[in-house]
Amino acid sequence: MTTNGTMRAIVFTEYGPPDVLQLKVVEKPAPKSNEVLIRIYAATVNATDPINRKGEPFISRLFTGLTSPKNPIPGTELAGEIEAVGVDVKLYKQGDQIIAQNDFGAYAEYICLPEEGALGLKPHNMSYAEAAAVGDGALGAVVYLRDKANIQIGQDVLINGASGGLGTAAVQLAKYFGANVTGVCSTTNIELVKSLGADEVIDYTREDFTKTGHTYDLIFDAVSKSSFSHCKGSLKESGVYIRTMPTMSFFIQVLWRSIIGGKKAMIAAPGMRPSSVKRKDLAFLKELIEAGKIKSIIDRNYPLEQIADAHRYVEKGHKKGNVILTMEHSNTT
Repeated sequence: MTTNGTMRAIVFTEYGPPDVLQLKVVEKPAPKSNEVLIRIYAATVNATDPINRKGEPFISRLFTGLTSPKNPIPGTELAGEIEAVGVDVKLYKQGDQIIAQNDFGAYAEYICLPEEGALGLKPHNMSYAEAAAVGDGALGAVVYLRDKANIQIGQDVLINGASGGLGTAAVQLAKYFGANVTGVCSTTNIELVKSLGADEVIDYTREDFTKTGHTYDLIFDAVSKSSFSHCKGSLKESGVYIRTMPTMSFFIQVLWRSIIGGKKAMIAAPGMRPSSVKRKDLAFLKELIEAGKIKSIIDRNYPLEQIADAHRYVEKGHKKGNVILTMEHSNTT
């Protein structure tokens, strides 16, 4: 049982398989003068979390720690309730329901974040689980589609991996921005993607979207399982190809295409944007959600104790929407 001064959290001190994630009782944080203490009710287990846990590819360790994890409590997106505020906090108060994104620390019962961090009020028509998912899918999709690719009304847009956490959000946002949307997914997810507003759905188990003869203004690979070279023929003359996971060869293509013009290859880094920008986007998404324009898709919920199972499931690469880690707080006083 935990006490007022402790909490449960998932801790890892070395890179490796899912079992390096251990449930521990650790010190409960106390807010500094400019911080809020959030009681976490839900966090996401996103597609990047297993990469950070394994430390593979090695380039990821430039951000997480070269030889061992520099932040022992993983997890980046969360939703919860403010339990306490520092003396200088002006934007929030005790009892506010919050969505937040941080570089680490979400796999825990509590977290302290600065009020000027990437925080926003939870949409009133969402559960904590659904709200936590906003920080993973929709917050990233806004960057790829609106900010980087400059999506426009009437464009033809293809989203590869349309049934995942990022893909389900991207389909809905692309429709909101006025695009004609084609989603690519497996047979079992066709109806889900259609229900999110996709105008066309391609079953990748039966058809290669690059062989259909259709061309697009924008191809967004939300799962990074294609390549610019493979998709180039499916782009219109000034079309854009954008993917989530960078490789050295793709960086070279991005640079080369920026020099020669025409069809473009692009990359974005949603997590590296300033917190002030993320706060604006969270407020924007809150309005869309409360207006019924977009929603979160939840595949599975896992309790904190089953974090290794959650990672194993996400690593398979077939999740539908988002996987959520839940904190019960039943043993916390």
